[in-house]
Formats: sequence, structure tokens, C-alpha cells
Amino acid sequence: MGKVADLHVHTDVSDGTFSPKKVVGLAKLEGLDAIAITDHDTCAAITPAIIIAKDMDIEIIPGVELTAELEDGEIHILGYFIDWQDSSFIKKLEELCRVREERAKEILRRLSEQGIDLKYEDLLEIVGSRTGSVGRLHIANLLYKKGKVACIREAFTKYIGNDSPAYVKKFKLSPKEAVDMIKAVGGVSVLAHPKTINIETKPLKDIVKMLAGEGIQGIEAYHSDHNNRESSEFKKLASEYGLLITGGSDCHGLGKKEVLLGKVKVPYELVEKLRDAAIAR
Repeated sequence: MGKVADLHVHTDVSDGTFSPKKVVGLAKLEGLDAIAITDHDTCAAITPAIIIAKDMDIEIIPGVELTAELEDGEIHILGYFIDWQDSSFIKKLEELCRVREERAKEILRRLSEQGIDLKYEDLLEIVGSRTGSVGRLHIANLLYKKGKVACIREAFTKYIGNDSPAYVKKFKLSPKEAVDMIKAVGGVSVLAHPKTINIETKPLKDIVKMLAGEGIQGIEAYHSDHNNRESSEFKKLASEYGLLITGGSDCHGLGKKEVLLGKVKVPYELVEKLRDAAIAR
């Protein structure tokens, strides 16, 4: 096998549990030649990862993951080869993080109504001082730590997942706004984990067609949650609408049932195609 990459990796700067240093070290152990750091609404881990990776001969692709809302559901959009140091972009991300904090506080309030009292200070201990983005996975970990659920999955299915009692919608960023944010900093936008999209009024094909019309450039065909049949279907959608193909593990460290880094390895030629698309902007 030639050079390989994992194009969807989170650190403890958002809702992963591994530091940039640990992520890069594990990537080396997994035989990866490149990884994309795609934290939620923050780029704070990219520079540290680049510095660490220089000594390990691993390429760090600067990325981000934004959450957009479409009707009654969420769509996650990845941005690759972004200018992560752009001041206007950083300001927008900081605002999204502030909104995340308010959302987390509202979730805790709704959990209290369910008879589960959790302190925001305890949540911040889970999040950690370096983190720029608090998310539901942090709350799930706090629920588990406090013995309120038997596992992380139960936290989502019983309390904080979509349609659950303590679920709170995110700030309404439209898919086009997310795509335009990424485009403004020279990045390439990609629809993340299409399997997870669940919008009753719109079939996935219609969503992909709409996003292609709004400027999205790729689709994450390979993902830890996708089986071979599903990946093939997403590749066909990519071909139909002229989209790039990407893939990644969506590693959150120990935040999920297993460490996923390197479980999805895509050929480096997909990285080259992303870079060419970014240069062509």
C-alpha cells in the first residue's frame, strides 16, 4: 500500500480525549502519512499538531468541522486546507464556541428537570482548560462519570440525543453559510458522515443535490460508521454530482467505544485532489 491518510480526527481541543501530541504519536504508530485535524468549531489544535508532526514526518492537514441545521436535522460539514489563522474566521469560530457554552448550560438545566443535577463547573473539568469547544460528548462523559448512565451511548439515547428530553438544538448555521465560511478561508467543504443524516422530509440524494448547488465540493464516503455497501452508494452520489471523495475515522480518542484513529485509511491521492481543489479556488 502507498501513502495513506485519515481525514477526520478530533483532539481534546474540542470533544476528543487525546492531546494533539498524542494524536500525532498514535498516527505514527498506525502507519499514517497524513491526518486532518477537524475539531468542532475551533482550530486551536492545528498549530501544535503541525509543530509536533514535523519530527515524525506526518503531514497535518488543517481542517474544521462545522454543524449546520437543515429543517429538523443537523448536517456536519468538514473544511480542508483552510487558512486556520485568518482573524475573521477565528472570530466567527469563537462566537460559535460561545453559543456552544450557552447550549451546554441549557442542556444541564433540562437534565435538572429530569432529576439529574450536574454542575457546570464539573463539566468544565471534563472539557479541560485547553478546550475551545464544549459539546454533547462532554456532557455524556459527565453523566457517565457521575454514574447517571451505564455507558456513553445511553447518555445520548436516554437524555441528550436528538428527540431526547434534554436535547437542545444548536445555533442555526445554514449549510450554505457553513460552506461559505470554509470557502472564504480558501478551504474545500465536504459533507461529513452522510449515513448519520436523518431528515424526514428530504432523502439523502436530494440533500446532496442541494448542497452541490450551494457549493459543497465533496462527500465523506469512507467513515467508521459506513459499511462497504454504504460507501459505494456515497461514491455513486459523488460521481453523480461531481464531488470529491474523502474518508476518515472520526476519532474522538476514548470518547467513543473504541479508539478509531487509523481504522479508516484512504489513499493519499484523495489528499492530493483536495489540495488541488483548494489551490484552484
